[in-house]
Amino acid sequence: MRLSILDRYVATTMVKATAMALVVLVILLVFFGLIEEMDDVGEGNYGLSDAFLVAVLRAPRYVFEVFPVAALVGSLIGLGAMASHGELVAMRCSGFSLRQIVTAVMRAGVAMMVVVFLFGELVAPASEDWAEQHRIERRQGKITLKTQYGFWARDGRAFVNIRGILPGARLEDIYVYEFGDDRVLKLATYAERAEHQGDHWLMHGIRQSQINENSVERRELAQARWDSLLDPGLLSAIVVQPNMLRIDELFHYIRVMRANGQAATDYEVAFWSKLATPLATLVMLFIAIPFVLAHQRFVSMGQRIFLGVTLGMAFYLLSRAMSYVAVVFSFSPLFSALIPALAFLAIGVWMMRGVR
Repeated sequence: MRLSILDRYVATTMVKATAMALVVLVILLVFFGLIEEMDDVGEGNYGLSDAFLVAVLRAPRYVFEVFPVAALVGSLIGLGAMASHGELVAMRCSGFSLRQIVTAVMRAGVAMMVVVFLFGELVAPASEDWAEQHRIERRQGKITLKTQYGFWARDGRAFVNIRGILPGARLEDIYVYEFGDDRVLKLATYAERAEHQGDHWLMHGIRQSQINENSVERRELAQARWDSLLDPGLLSAIVVQPNMLRIDELFHYIRVMRANGQAATDYEVAFWSKLATPLATLVMLFIAIPFVLAHQRFVSMGQRIFLGVTLGMAFYLLSRAMSYVAVVFSFSPLFSALIPALAFLAIGVWMMRGVR
């Protein structure tokens, strides 16, 4: 029973410290995001309140992205406070072994990671979609809507529904509904795909239904020019960046892009990075233990925070560098995602050997 109580105490301390570090990091990132959005204030109807709303809506994505760093800083703060108060020494003297301390920290880390992972998969993508949609509507004045049935936009007297938007101004499953002056549907068009060429779009695999007063005429075309007001820049903004997509969406994008002969390295890197994030979080928690136990009473809280931020920045820079290596040199996205975590794990294991 005593060990169970100590397990809960360690877990509670870790959760509180990590939550505090996470809140501080997310607030800083939201502030920096607001500064970045200020450059667009005044464009169209985009005001200061809109910039603030967009920055706040991006906070859920930051929660998932910086959680490994927050876990490292939080573990250094939580374990460091316990070490400074002599609690770790008392635990070990009472029979709470080093292995049990590591296990208690890892259990807390797994529980936190499950919550954050679900948050990043369920909340962050939707919040990011709302932010981008609001940003586009206020800046460009175009009415757009992104639903489970694809992207909707008004194009003059027509309404356009695009089910698939791929990088490189490529569209799939396009539905165009054109109305007359009397607001009656005149022409319904479906195209399998389209790509932007110069000042127009080129549709392929077209099926049209011309709706007359007493009849419906149907025709099929191999390809046709589409003079649309839809700006490729607008559609590029609608395409969510790979690191903002859910895992199942990333998998779908990778499969579609491979089928179309397109390089999907960016999406593969994001896919494996998301899967590697839980491992990276546990590694960050693990590496904090030998740092704290090796200098239990001689390191201040400020030094521990500085150490956590420094290690976190090093991990982040290494992760980004490996992502660029994977994209530029066609290196395996799987290994590029695992190498930073494995490198820090090796450092942690080496340091743990010196802990008694």
